[in-house]
Amino acid sequence: MPLSAPDKSTGKWSGPELMLILGSSVSVLAILTIVASLLVRERSDTEESAARTASNIVNLIDADVLRNAEVYDSSLQGMIQSWQREDLKHISPELQQLVLFDRSTAAPYKGDLVLLDNKGEILADSLSVIPRDDNFSDRSYFKQHAIDPSLDLHVSPPYKTRWGYKDWCISFSRRMSGPDGEFQGIASAAMRLVYFKHLFKSQTLGKGSSINLITTDGILVVRHPDRDGKDLVGKDYSHTANFQRILKDGDGTFGAWSTQMQEQRLYTFSRVGNLPLIVVIGQSQEEVFAGWRRNVWLVGTATSVLCVGLLWLTGLLCRELRRRHRAEDKLASLAATDGLTGLDNRRQLDEAMETEWARSQRSGRQLSMLMIDVDHFKAFNERHGHQGGDKALRQVALTIANNIRRPGDKAARYGGEEFVVVLPETGIEGALLIAEGIRRSVESMPSFAGDGRPITVSIGVASEIIQPGDKLTAFFGMADKALYQAKNNGRNRVEHYAAPQMQNVAQA
Repeated sequence: MPLSAPDKSTGKWSGPELMLILGSSVSVLAILTIVASLLVRERSDTEESAARTASNIVNLIDADVLRNAEVYDSSLQGMIQSWQREDLKHISPELQQLVLFDRSTAAPYKGDLVLLDNKGEILADSLSVIPRDDNFSDRSYFKQHAIDPSLDLHVSPPYKTRWGYKDWCISFSRRMSGPDGEFQGIASAAMRLVYFKHLFKSQTLGKGSSINLITTDGILVVRHPDRDGKDLVGKDYSHTANFQRILKDGDGTFGAWSTQMQEQRLYTFSRVGNLPLIVVIGQSQEEVFAGWRRNVWLVGTATSVLCVGLLWLTGLLCRELRRRHRAEDKLASLAATDGLTGLDNRRQLDEAMETEWARSQRSGRQLSMLMIDVDHFKAFNERHGHQGGDKALRQVALTIANNIRRPGDKAARYGGEEFVVVLPETGIEGALLIAEGIRRSVESMPSFAGDGRPITVSIGVASEIIQPGDKLTAFFGMADKALYQAKNNGRNRVEHYAAPQMQNVAQA
């Protein structure tokens, strides 16, 4: 059944056309919603599964590294405690070496363990009974201990050893301090990075993934697998946005662009206990979501074939919805507007006042309000009838609206011949100036035919800085009292009411 154009005389679609639009749009939306939600859930499940697998590997590595670090730390503390014993000096050098370094034998992939004096000279050496003729004062960890009085375990950046295996190592070290905190030297134990290589190789990773150990200063300790055969040990990543986020969060998962790999990657990371080391697993999102993308293509193609015949009907419904939205907007505007004067109605005024009241409380800026009443309006109605009275109210409303300029100022019909003007961020001087302008403008309006008396208004002004605990009803009451004063003092005038706290400020 072909669709016909809408009836030009009424601008409305016929019943069968509306049913076709409704049926097709509901079908398309239902299909798209179901398919999209399933695909989004599948993508989320895929990402969670990849992150969970990586997190398990990270936790295993954390535990293993931390356990070995504790073994090294135990050796360091034992070395320091033994060295500080007076009776150690009275035994043979061979026995001294056994006493100092007995715990170190359990540490896997260990390098040399040494005790250094405050000049970097070797006091005791795990590699030989007679200490090597070497000086370690050029090492970064020695320099750090010399200036830092902390006795905590320190982990160094990677460095190349000068003895033994002569490969990449990191050092675990502790400071030795005298009775007054003076620097006496350090105890240091080297760990060969081959330990981390073996540990990382034992974990199963997907294509394009890598395991990294990096210091909290952004220095890469080890990466597996090597990238294009390049040795990246010691590379500084501290300036990269991804490392800054990892350092800030401590542990977790996020996806981001890798400037080094030039691709989107999924990073899972965790800090190793209290050590300044972070384990980071980077996974290629291209590989992580490869299977999901295939499913998207298959499901998307099938869904597109199913919906393509109904999409043009959805377009018709969109046009109808736009018309409906315009009509609803117009109705909403009418519901918020006084039908006689065109100003905001009482309901809109109440909403505006509550908003400005709360804003004034937060900002601490002054809020002012004008309450306006047309003088002798009952007598005016008796002389000119209700039509004349309505015309007069419209003219007064137009005059009030023309005297408020700022977008935030609000004018509303309060009821009968009463109007209210809300002036946010306006002090008493400004409010009185606006009120006087309204009074004069109303008084200057042309007189009605056969009536030599001008239309006038009485205006009450309230202004205060809203404090916690102040009541909006009390603020209205202040304006109403000021209006009563204006009417009681002869009408066609402006009176203001200052809150007690404002009076105290003026007296001060």
